[in-house]
Amino acid sequence: MSGIFGVISQKKCAELLFYGTDYHSHLGTEYGGLATWSKDEWPQIKIHKIRNSQFKSKFHDYYQKMEGKYGIGVISNQYPQPLSFISKFGPFAICVDGLIQNKDELASKIVEENKSLSELSIKSINTAELVAKLIAEKNTVIEGIENALNKIEGSISLLLLTNEGIYAARDKYGRNPLVIGKNNEDWAIASETSSFTNLGFSIYKFLGPGEIVLVNNNGLKQKRKKGNINKICAFLWIYTGFPASFYEGINVETVREKCGKFLARNDDVEADLVSGVPDSGTAHAIGYAVESGMPYRRPLLKYTPGYGRSYTPPSQEIRDRVALMKLIPNEDVIKNNRIILCEDSIVRGTQLKNFTVQKLWNCGAKEIHLRVACPPLMYPCKYNFSTRTIYELAARKAIKAIEDKDISDVSEYLNPNSKKYKKMVEWIRNDLGATSLKYQRLQDMIKAIGLPEKSLCLHCWTGQD
Repeated sequence: MSGIFGVISQKKCAELLFYGTDYHSHLGTEYGGLATWSKDEWPQIKIHKIRNSQFKSKFHDYYQKMEGKYGIGVISNQYPQPLSFISKFGPFAICVDGLIQNKDELASKIVEENKSLSELSIKSINTAELVAKLIAEKNTVIEGIENALNKIEGSISLLLLTNEGIYAARDKYGRNPLVIGKNNEDWAIASETSSFTNLGFSIYKFLGPGEIVLVNNNGLKQKRKKGNINKICAFLWIYTGFPASFYEGINVETVREKCGKFLARNDDVEADLVSGVPDSGTAHAIGYAVESGMPYRRPLLKYTPGYGRSYTPPSQEIRDRVALMKLIPNEDVIKNNRIILCEDSIVRGTQLKNFTVQKLWNCGAKEIHLRVACPPLMYPCKYNFSTRTIYELAARKAIKAIEDKDISDVSEYLNPNSKKYKKMVEWIRNDLGATSLKYQRLQDMIKAIGLPEKSLCLHCWTGQD
């Protein structure tokens, strides 16, 4: 996944761009990049690796030298961005968020047409370059963006920086958010609305699926109307998004508290305290505590924002290192207590098993009751960089162990009232070493979000698009 941010300012935009992009740092760990439209009518670009250092430290000195009133930035978990190109409609810079399922097919076709792809990252084609090449096939920016959106299978939202301003396009079915903010005569475009508040911007417009707009010093102009099908990712509210952000007008923190309340209503366990796995499990735990009347306490504490999410890094080795180091147990709160531990999700299960549950047992926990804010994840994400294979998912590992083989039809395991579902949950509970384990029911999660089921992407739970 990635976070993208753009700004149109009446003055030099660099400071707004720097801080606005930095407010997306929870969405990626590999690369950060900034681009402004400079005085020489060409994108001025800087990209840094941010795996071992924060975005701020890499770009703090550089952004102060950047010129221009228009700029785009990105925090990327996969490829270096933004990239710049020359085309029939002039030079431009681009940054993208999302995943192209048919990337190899599209790239092969470009090469067959005697064109080239030069940006290779981790032995793979850079998604931003591929999208740029699809855009450059046409004679105008709008025709080019439409060409890309129509050819891409998956989901790509993008910001395109030109001498006209910034073109913003949300992916065809709205799986990734893109929001317009306004502050007097200045404009911003962001993945996360939480990037607006401290910079003085207010939410002006949530872009619709497939919608394209041009933003410049003359204001905002719609270039393509939104489509009729909206399938925004439900996981944004459960885990991915920043707590202060809004998607489709619905706040992340509020949804997580509601998820926790639903978990408590469907539970009868007795415990001494409720806690959440920091940070994304915290609001789920607060909701559980409020609904149940049990005290909320903090047996696990995250050590500074310098340790990012253990879910985000691309390799298991890095994920394990982050998971081990970032959470510090407080033995005085843990010892001899029965703990309800709320978590946003169980993806692979390795961090929860090895670096969270075990820490609580080591500090003398009496009981550990895991309560998960979403149903078991059954399918890898097709629309962003997160889980990439079925076999890394904890639920699929459980099913394989129960069936003694890989099976394609897991419909019985999707039904929380079935015997097979209960066997699966029990296998995961035993593997994690918890006293008990309960997952959220799908319909309760949907109710907590507050959008119609048809407006949500639930693929990772149901396998349906």
